[in-house]
Amino acid sequence: MPVAFDPVSHFQQHFDVLPVHDDATRREVFGLRYAVYCEELGYEDPGAFPDGLEHDDFDSESEFALLRHRASGRAAGCVRLILGDDSRPFPFERVCAGFLDTRKVDPVTLDRAHAGEISRLAVHRDFRRRTGEAASAAGVPPAADARAGARRHPMLAMGLFLAASALGLNRGLDQVLVMMEPRLARLLGSCGICFQAVGEVIDYHGKRGPYRIRREELLSALDPSSRALLDHMLERLR
Repeated sequence: MPVAFDPVSHFQQHFDVLPVHDDATRREVFGLRYAVYCEELGYEDPGAFPDGLEHDDFDSESEFALLRHRASGRAAGCVRLILGDDSRPFPFERVCAGFLDTRKVDPVTLDRAHAGEISRLAVHRDFRRRTGEAASAAGVPPAADARAGARRHPMLAMGLFLAASALGLNRGLDQVLVMMEPRLARLLGSCGICFQAVGEVIDYHGKRGPYRIRREELLSALDPSSRALLDHMLERLR
């Protein structure tokens, strides 16, 4: 009988997650973002970053995680968690102005001290080589669905979302929000990372919508292996 594919064990075998506390690692993150968001996908203007390091004003109010490929030592993926600031809105609020369901997330009453936004998730193109993956920063092909399996499970995206969640949990946040593709939300849900839509899907670098997950929703829905990976990340990123 063939052995079932275990994406979490596979992830731990091939990748490590690192906190970003020094300039050298921060440059790896910004360089990876430049390669994906500027050179590959054209989401940002390469000319705005002559040093080849993509960054913005929100980086100063963020924490970061870096995925490193164990065999090669290369940066495979990165993600940031923007921390709440009463002096300005989160990026998702600016992009989704007029499209949020204020019964679920109301910018007027949002407790920013206990909320964060997952942002700038990127996977290096060398780790997005399957058919259709190159067009997505997270490596999710257009025809992806919620079926589990070695070729469909969003292993790196799952790892990066768990890493961002670990950053938020270590900070004592109650909820995190994110702009993402509905297909990615469905795939993450198949892993037990169950984000809930809090607004309309809009055209922003493709079809994307605002999603939220609360602390209790994350911790109650994860399967045992995914929870073990989250616990590992909580320790690595503490």
